[in-house]
Amino acid sequence: MVALVFASWELVENHFFRDADYLTLHYLYITRGIASSLLLALWAAWFVLRQRRRSEDELRRSREHYRGLLEASPGAVVLYDGELSVSEWNATAERLYGWRREEVIGRRLPCVPEQELERHHALVGQVLSGERNELETARQTREGLRFPVQLKLLPYVGEGRVVVLEVAEDIRDKVQMRERLVEMERLTAIGKMAAGTAHHLNSPLATMLLRVQMMRERQHVNGCVADLAELEQGLEFCRHFVRSLLDFSRRPPTERNPQPVGQTIRSIVGFLSPAAIVKRARIVVESGNENEDRAWVLAERNQLETLFLILLSNALDAVQPQGTVQIACKPLTGEFIEVAVTDDGSGVAPHNLPRVFEPFFTTKPLGKGTGLGLTIARNIVLQYGGTIDLSSQTGRGTTVAVRLPTCPAASRSLQ
Repeated sequence: MVALVFASWELVENHFFRDADYLTLHYLYITRGIASSLLLALWAAWFVLRQRRRSEDELRRSREHYRGLLEASPGAVVLYDGELSVSEWNATAERLYGWRREEVIGRRLPCVPEQELERHHALVGQVLSGERNELETARQTREGLRFPVQLKLLPYVGEGRVVVLEVAEDIRDKVQMRERLVEMERLTAIGKMAAGTAHHLNSPLATMLLRVQMMRERQHVNGCVADLAELEQGLEFCRHFVRSLLDFSRRPPTERNPQPVGQTIRSIVGFLSPAAIVKRARIVVESGNENEDRAWVLAERNQLETLFLILLSNALDAVQPQGTVQIACKPLTGEFIEVAVTDDGSGVAPHNLPRVFEPFFTTKPLGKGTGLGLTIARNIVLQYGGTIDLSSQTGRGTTVAVRLPTCPAASRSLQ
């Protein structure tokens, strides 16, 4: 534009002021410079104003687009800083929490219950350092009603600083549905477990029947006291087993006390000895091993007995006549003890190994098992912070290894 002005001015001078004197030319040059500057300034002002209007229009459209997306979000979107001072609050948040946007902008986040404030401050600190968090927590309405939400906390850079972008979803319906499903699954499990009660009670009842028959054959011989004690223990086990089924839905807390591993194992072995005699099988406990005598675990007595009864009963069911079931104990590092129950039965097929701890899965013939034994055993072991593993080779037998944390104080008191 400046070049056009100077070129036009040069043509005018050459055509009209070719013979002008020095003073006239001087004023012409000054006039040309002033005119060029004014023209350039006017063009620059017009250009700047036009760009500003374009920027303002783009900013307005962007803000409208941003507000539209924000208001259309199905989640309650809130922006706030490390002090929980709110800088954004969408329409969904208004409907969910009950506060209008004008009431919360610039104020502390009002929807966090007092009991959750300390935890929420810790989460906000993690988010401001660049982490993302997604969790289920509680929020409250303006009326003080607490309800569960699915919360997403993300770092967001706005106005040159990092703030927290919170997106909350009301999950009251989902939580209620989840609770209903859990209750339905629990009731279904209770029904199936009730169907399997006869199987689980059959082994101890059959053993007690054998004891009675053996007592009848030698009724004139002294020495029935031990058999009566075994019968009493078997009946007590059956009573606790039925009670545990009735308490399944309530899951009452159990009272844990130091329990001797070796004594519990020998008690169960003695309880199952008549069944082993009838099957002509052997139950061998490693002799000369003091590990089980010195090892105590913090457990509920009947649950520990149930654990070993399930493992030994399964082993006896797996072996053939003249078969052997071995029990071995050994200490592990970290105050753990391992109890391994090994049988020389038919074993478990490789394709069935991943499913042996599933509820109601069994490889036994129809009517011989319900598939609940190993599931109950696993739950007991996990409840006490231990682990349980099953290894098997088809035709060569199975080993179930249970690792339980020991109770050092009780162990040292007996050494």
